[in-house]
Amino acid sequence: MTQTPTAQTPAPRQARAHFTVPANHPMVTVLGSGDALLRVIEKAFPAADIHVRGNEVSAAGEAAEVALIQRLFDQMMLVLRTGQPMTEDAVERSIAMLRASESGEGDGEETPAEVLTQNILSSRGRTIRPKTLNQKRYVDAIDKHTIVFGIGPAGTGKTYLAMAKAVQALQSKQVNRIILTRPAVEAGERLGFLPGTLYEKIDPYLRPLYDALHDMLDPDSIPRLMAAGTIEVAPLAYMRGRSQPVFTNVLTPDGWRPIGDLQVGDLVIGSNGEPTPVLGVYPQGERDIYRVSAQDGSWTLCCGEHLWTVRTRDDARRNKPWRVLETQEMIGNLRAAHYRRYELPLLTQPVAFPAREVPMDPYALGLLLGDGCMTGSTTPSFTTADPELVSALEIALPGVKLRHRGRYDYFLNRVPVPGEVPGSVAVVNPVTKILRELDLLGTRSVSKFVPNDYLYNSAEVRLAVLQGLLDSDGGPVTQKDRSCRVQYSTASIVLRDDVIALVQSLGGVAYTRRRAAEGRAPGLAEGHEVHHRYDAHIVDIRLPEDIEPFRLARKAEKYRAAGGGRPMRFIDSIEPAGREEAVCIQVAAEDSLYVTQDYLLTHNTLNDAFIILDEAQNTSAEQMKMFLTRLGFDSKIVITGDVTQVDLPNGTKSGLRQVQEILDGVEDVHFSRLTSQDVVRHKLVGRIVDAYEKYDNRDSHRRKQ
Repeated sequence: MTQTPTAQTPAPRQARAHFTVPANHPMVTVLGSGDALLRVIEKAFPAADIHVRGNEVSAAGEAAEVALIQRLFDQMMLVLRTGQPMTEDAVERSIAMLRASESGEGDGEETPAEVLTQNILSSRGRTIRPKTLNQKRYVDAIDKHTIVFGIGPAGTGKTYLAMAKAVQALQSKQVNRIILTRPAVEAGERLGFLPGTLYEKIDPYLRPLYDALHDMLDPDSIPRLMAAGTIEVAPLAYMRGRSQPVFTNVLTPDGWRPIGDLQVGDLVIGSNGEPTPVLGVYPQGERDIYRVSAQDGSWTLCCGEHLWTVRTRDDARRNKPWRVLETQEMIGNLRAAHYRRYELPLLTQPVAFPAREVPMDPYALGLLLGDGCMTGSTTPSFTTADPELVSALEIALPGVKLRHRGRYDYFLNRVPVPGEVPGSVAVVNPVTKILRELDLLGTRSVSKFVPNDYLYNSAEVRLAVLQGLLDSDGGPVTQKDRSCRVQYSTASIVLRDDVIALVQSLGGVAYTRRRAAEGRAPGLAEGHEVHHRYDAHIVDIRLPEDIEPFRLARKAEKYRAAGGGRPMRFIDSIEPAGREEAVCIQVAAEDSLYVTQDYLLTHNTLNDAFIILDEAQNTSAEQMKMFLTRLGFDSKIVITGDVTQVDLPNGTKSGLRQVQEILDGVEDVHFSRLTSQDVVRHKLVGRIVDAYEKYDNRDSHRRKQ
């Protein structure tokens, strides 16, 4: 029965609209097979009269409704012109978007045509695109922001759309790898207690991610991409498993410490030589361990998932950025023709150890370690054929005079104090006193070493010690058409290792070899044969361009004339080294690199990756922080979850719930929230979600009363 209008209830303004379908568009594409699309429209606008005659569509009714119908057909034609068909679902969603815009619920920026024609990925004859306004905004946010949270009920396409964006980024070479992860709370992340292989263990938890991958990529290519590490699928527990044995040394401002002793807030040394704090420490239990060795003899231990920043010869030639690979990815792929494939980064600046007071000038100490006699049985002496070094040593040792004792030998005598009566008081030679303080008195050529106060001092002190050693017992080695290298020789194994440490701490590399004493031709001294008593340890050195290895003029000139060449370090071998208790650390350095054993640079953060954390409502607060701090350069993170379906043990707060409070308003972090209106499964799913939400709201209200 139609209500008669009164003065209090004015009749709605009536309107009529006509819409002409272009001749090149069959009416069936607009009305649907069997007029299915037309019936959807008529059901949505029951008060309007919609008629079709030929290619003409007319609508009569309330002005607002007729205007919406007019806009609907305009949007449908825009979609059809792209070659994309309209479906009943697409028409329903278009009507919902137009009504939301009309009522002011939307911001009016996006139209149904813009939403329905935004292609993300085309694969195997089908195109993946957003189906709702919130889905489009979610996809756009992934393009615009580094970290995006997709929060909403099941069936809203959170994970599927994120996966499509990840595959798109990989195919367009925006990233080098995709990493997909989920918290395996059903097993308490104790996957070791489940039967089968790793992939059999994790399969139930990661199957939705596998299924999405198979929709978007050629199934035959997926095993190959996973074997190459281009796609990694693993439980969240394994994401942090990029670890080293607990006894592995890591460099700190105070020297080397076992990684297992480090705590959050401790300082380690980064690739720029500066201290950087430890952000997280994550024990890993027992892991399979590999020994990673470089061609210069340096090595360290790590697990198979541990990350390394490397580049190939082609990367360097084409000026491409460094890549990040897992240890296990490089096994069996370390050679390219006759050369080593993977170059490792070196320190960009010398390590900045805190400056310490030292009792002797560091250059003077280097000279004495090289060509000094400090046995303690006689006055300390120095042997050299270079008057320049005699003068330098006298200048560097106040209160000491070098007295020539014959040929190339000099005594380091104490200079008497004015007014002192010779022989009246026994005064200790200042050099002898200092050598005793440094525990160097009594050492011989085979037992000399660099004291820790010099080895872990400022870069200026360390370089001065090295220059003294090289000016006395080292020298430049030139070869035709090749750059100049520096060579050092010593009979002391400890001093050899200390020289290598000095070089590496300054950003250089050092190669060592042994020359056995047995069988070597004797040397000559004043016409007499001198047999070799000890093996000689030869160290070949390459230093950064801005570091001068010599102060002695004749050596420095020869070195500069030929040029020192760029120091380089390559991975030489990766070999199994058993199982060990391991730990993972996270550092605050921008490039996430830290210095481990033998001054090797390694890290635990993912660069150039698209990382998806699914079912994030089941992460703990600690896991969420660990995951977010894995973010590396040129990477993107998408985190999806439904905060109404938390499966964590009682008393454990959901990391997804907490992170919304912590990161709200943080730049380059975006929260996309989807609702039951964005469910793209069976229509009943959306109604079920709404019903549960109403029930939860009523239950919450009753509890408050």
